[in-house]
Amino acid sequence: MAANDHAASIPGVALYDEMTAVVGDRTLEILERRRRTATVRRRGWLVRRMLLLADLFGLIVAFSLSELLVGKATQSLNSQTETLLFLAILPLWVIVAKLYGLYDHDEDRADHSTADELLHVFHLVTVGTWIFLAVAWVTKIAKPEFPKLLAFWGIAIVLVTTGRAVSRALCRRQLAYLQNTIIVGAGDVGQLVARKLLNHPEYGINLVGFIDSHPRERNKDLSHLALLGSLDRIEAIVHMLDIERVIIAFSNESHQATLELIRSLKDLDVQIDIVPRLFEIVGPGTAMHTVEGLPLVGLPPFNLSRSSRLLKRTMDFVLASAALVLLAPVFALIAVLIRWESRGPIFFRQVRMGARDRTFRIFKFRTMVADADDRKHEVAHLNMHITDDPRMFKIPNDPRVTKTGAFLRRYSLDELPQLLNVIKGEMSLVGPRPLILEEDQHVAEWARKRLNLRPGVTGLWQVLGRSEIPFDEMIRLDYLYVTNWSLWNDLRLLFQTVPALTRSRRAY
Repeated sequence: MAANDHAASIPGVALYDEMTAVVGDRTLEILERRRRTATVRRRGWLVRRMLLLADLFGLIVAFSLSELLVGKATQSLNSQTETLLFLAILPLWVIVAKLYGLYDHDEDRADHSTADELLHVFHLVTVGTWIFLAVAWVTKIAKPEFPKLLAFWGIAIVLVTTGRAVSRALCRRQLAYLQNTIIVGAGDVGQLVARKLLNHPEYGINLVGFIDSHPRERNKDLSHLALLGSLDRIEAIVHMLDIERVIIAFSNESHQATLELIRSLKDLDVQIDIVPRLFEIVGPGTAMHTVEGLPLVGLPPFNLSRSSRLLKRTMDFVLASAALVLLAPVFALIAVLIRWESRGPIFFRQVRMGARDRTFRIFKFRTMVADADDRKHEVAHLNMHITDDPRMFKIPNDPRVTKTGAFLRRYSLDELPQLLNVIKGEMSLVGPRPLILEEDQHVAEWARKRLNLRPGVTGLWQVLGRSEIPFDEMIRLDYLYVTNWSLWNDLRLLFQTVPALTRSRRAY
């Protein structure tokens, strides 16, 4: 018997050959790289160490800067003792960060980012500063002065947060950051999950393919993903393809078979994600509670109090006013470029649907030629949604867009004048997408609650995909945002907006 015939007769080798023949090049590259490495290092190993270095670097630099900027000014006589004490309790900082979970979520949460940690970083630096003060006061070996501690506190929050963001950006460039992932269930929900993961390469998910005994026909955009077989092969597939994440997405298997699958996966070194039933209405504001050990998902009623509305409005007005002052030179430069390239007004104003079904005129920098509306019928056939969803009108490489306008749209700079709408109380910094009246007519009755809050300059739709998100999905995101509103979520979305604008996505 020939050597290759003998290898093919071994079930494990034959299955491996079958699997590697259908998976993508990226998966093969990951497998080959890990095969050559004596110790397999995955995302958690990489990110934890990078974040630890970022924390230590940020804290040490913050302490040094506070000493340089404030320590000398206050003529501190015990700076050397304070430095030794600070270095001695640095391990305690790391322990507190570990207790806050600041090193543990990148491996299990695909969309985890530095924005999700802002509150914990704030707590960490605050608690750590008080611990330093308490140790110094109890031991009496140092007498840190309040101005220096205040300077350290503020600088450390900025540097630790920035360092963590930079560390994650560096990690995402490494092959070890990618997680080989399979989806159990190739139906509508499984394909929806796959499409979302493919739209977000920053998640670091290398989607290998689907597991399904009776798969449905896949759309063309997912045809490159492998069909790996049925559930009885999953354990071998996890081992052979070094799978790190398994997503259970409404497979056609029975309830008992799915339970047995999940229990068997618990013995493997994989992260298990389960798409919940009724996922369309389960948002970040849901809470888990139990009745005699039976877990229940609680959906809070939407009833934004007057104090919450006042707090949101106050934040909008203060931040928008500050942004208008700081961005005044940018506004002037953009205005000059628009007028220099083409005749017409600097601002484009359009009627949009606002809160409580009240219309308003939105401000934007003009990005098209002055007679763009009159020429709309000439380019209607170029609408990217004309076949799948004519409710939305988006044209790639629209010939009516000027060169300056294309640049403004690429980075959403054309949206900056909406800060004026925020000042006027017509919009919010964060909120549902402001729809034109033609689009608003297609919003289903159940989704009208999205108008309980003012439309936003940014929001979930901006952070997660901009023009790439289908209309129905965008409406669902707006509904989830409104029904799960919190001030902290607004701050997190604002923080996530800037990196989202730099990603290579479409904005028409």
